[in-house]
Order: sequence, then C-alpha cells, then structure tokens
Amino acid sequence: MNYLAAIVGAPNVGKSTLFNRLIRRRKAIVDDQPGVTRDRNYQEVTWDGRRITLVDTGGFEWDKKSLMDKGLREQVEMALEEADLIIFVGDGQTPLNAGDDQVIRRLRKTSKPIIYTANKIDNDRIAEGLVDYYRLGLESIVPLSALHGRGIEDLKETILAHLPTQEETTEEDPRIRLAVIGRPNVGKSSLVNSILGFERVLVGSEPGTTRDAIDTPFDYKGRLYRLIDTAGIRRKARIAQRLEKFSVLEAIKGIDQCDLAVILLDATQGITDQDARIAGLALEKGKGCVIGVNKWDLVEKDIRNKKQFLEGVRYQLKYLSFAPIIPLSARTGFGREKLLSTIHQVYRQYTRRVDTGPLNQALKKILAEHSLPLRGGQQVKIYFATQVEIKPPTFVFFANYPENIHFSYQRYLTNKLRENFQFENCPIRIVLKKRDKSGDGR
Repeated sequence: MNYLAAIVGAPNVGKSTLFNRLIRRRKAIVDDQPGVTRDRNYQEVTWDGRRITLVDTGGFEWDKKSLMDKGLREQVEMALEEADLIIFVGDGQTPLNAGDDQVIRRLRKTSKPIIYTANKIDNDRIAEGLVDYYRLGLESIVPLSALHGRGIEDLKETILAHLPTQEETTEEDPRIRLAVIGRPNVGKSSLVNSILGFERVLVGSEPGTTRDAIDTPFDYKGRLYRLIDTAGIRRKARIAQRLEKFSVLEAIKGIDQCDLAVILLDATQGITDQDARIAGLALEKGKGCVIGVNKWDLVEKDIRNKKQFLEGVRYQLKYLSFAPIIPLSARTGFGREKLLSTIHQVYRQYTRRVDTGPLNQALKKILAEHSLPLRGGQQVKIYFATQVEIKPPTFVFFANYPENIHFSYQRYLTNKLRENFQFENCPIRIVLKKRDKSGDGR
C-alpha cells in the first residue's frame, strides 16, 4: 500500500504550489488516464525508488461562505483520519494567526507523524522570522520556498525518513485481497455484510457511517479471500457535504491494498463524476475490476430499461471495457454468487503467465494481420515480446523505433493479447522498449 501524505494549512500559504513543486521535481509514475477528472488533487510519485501518494487538501472545493476556522478544522480532521503523514504548511512571511495556532495545537494531539514547514522563505533574512513557530514548542521546522524550490530536497528527505522500510511493508498473504470501493451511500457495507453473511460492518442510511477500512478474511468454495471494506470516510453527521470529494482518499487506500476492486454503483442514481473518478483510479493503478450495480431490485422492472441502463454504464465507463458488469442487490442477495464466481475468473486472468515461446508465435501472426505503419519514412518493427509481470499482466515489446508505435497500434496489440490468451476481463499493460545491440532485446 502506498504511503499517503496530506498537505494541510490555511488558505494562501502555498499548499498547491508546494504540491506542484513536489510532483514535478521528478516525473510521476502514473500517467493521466481516461475517466480521471482534470481537477485531481492527488498524485502518486516515486522518490529514490520509494512510492508515496501526495494529497493537496487545498485543492478541494471549500465553501467560501463558511468561517475560516471551521473550514480549517474540517480539513485537518479529514487529513488526520485518512493520511499516514501530515505536512503542515505555514506562511513564513507573516506572523502565525489564530487559524495557524488552532491547526498546530490540534496536530500536536495526534499520534501520526507531522512535518511542520514554513513556506515563502526566499532568503535567510525571512528565515529569522520563524521565532513564532518555536514559541509554540515545535522542535523542528523545515523552511522552504515552494515557488523557487528552496528547501524542497530537505523536505523530501524528511518525508522519506518517515516511510516504513521495505521489510516493514512486505507481508506474505496467500489470500486474494478484494476491496469494495465507491462513493458514499452506494451500499458498500451492505454488500460486505451480504458476502460475509453476518453484520461485520455497521450499516446506516446516512453516508459516512463507516470510518475506517476493515479487513476480514473469508473463504468461498475453497478459495481464500481478504475483504477490505472502504465504505466511507466521513464521521456520521460530522463532516460537511461539500467534502464528499474526500471519498477519493479512501478509494486510494483501498485500491492500493487490493488485488481486485469491486467498483460499486447505485442503480437508482446512475453514474456520477465521483463514480468515474474512482473507477479511473482503479484503472490507472492496474487493478482487476468488477463493476457492481447495486440496488438492482429498485430499478424499474422493465427489461428494456434495465438493458439500456447497463449499456449506459458500459458507455460511460468505456475505458473499463474489460471489466464485467454484475447487477446486484446487497439487500436481497441477488447477484452475490455471480459476483464471487466472476471475481475468481478475473483473478485467474489477472495472475496468468504466458510463456515466451507461445507469446512470440502469436506475435508473428498478430504482426502479419496488421503490419506496423511507416513513421517518418522508416519501417517500424517489433522483434520480440515477453511477459515481465502479473497483477496486472505486463508485456514488454522490443522494437527498433518504439517511440514511433502509435497508441492505436498499442491498443491493437492489447486486444490481440486478450483474444489469444484469454485476458478478456483484466487490465493489460504494454511497455515498448528499444532493442539493444544483442539483437534479442534482452
């Protein structure tokens, strides 16, 4: 699971500038994918081979009419609930105000690690003004200038020092890790309870009843699973409705932990932007996916309407065209058996390996059926392919000019791999590399 670090602080202290500086210093390992909205305010990055997900809390849409101290309190409480590490950002050019003081005092009560930073420290003279921070009893402050890059490397080293070691994060788990993800109040806890057969998770009609992800091992037809319920992140009746975007944070944590994700939709409401955002997360992280359409028993009984609804789901989530769609009713148990059998089918594909010999025999036919086009007057050739990973199945193709292989041809290769090796219901990753001088790509 990726380490989640949330950047918090008052408005206009430079949180978003710091966020942008941190994610742009080195290219993020996750590219933009269809289905993820442009206003994303989280990013997975890799520093020195270590992965971390950064969250800019300032990027969420706060109600401008609310009192500042209330908005700050909600922001910090949410960060404390969801993040593994908190990065406080203060304005180093102005004295600490009541809002800063309130946030810092609250942060000091948590057991989670906190990094305190003072932004806009463009020179040593300004740094002399940090005495206010030390008066509050803070032992360590990272002075920086997010705008000019000053102190950023020191901050990154401090962040990395808080990450668990590889030995601490590596655990052998023979069970298939299954996460139920989706926006609040689509019935995730009800589905978890239906699968487990007992009231493992508190269920309530108000969004946000479940506060933390709850892992439960269970067996089904001799297969071992670990079910992760990520049914919401808001305290009951505590967090304002405008913070619903924070359900993305919980989805991030659930997706990072799982092998397969059940993306749960509400049949009575259709697909929302939040549904698309969460589905896009599962795609970009390469997880096996099953789309569950809950509350199917509440949809009009007209078969034509139901068929049109499912066609609409497929169209709106067309970037997940490989993912099976299962109508469900967590309340009645309808579709539960089909869901579990489909999960097993997807997992078999998700962990399937293809030997190099059969793969390259198939590659010859694939290339013959649709040859590579000329690019810049040069003949592009693919010489060799091999599968390098599972979860998801990842294939490397060695070519003379890999940079000239168009995205549409990569999509063709993906479709042919699905067709030839029964990967119809799981994601596939294609990596293009230039063949080295040895001639075989290895």
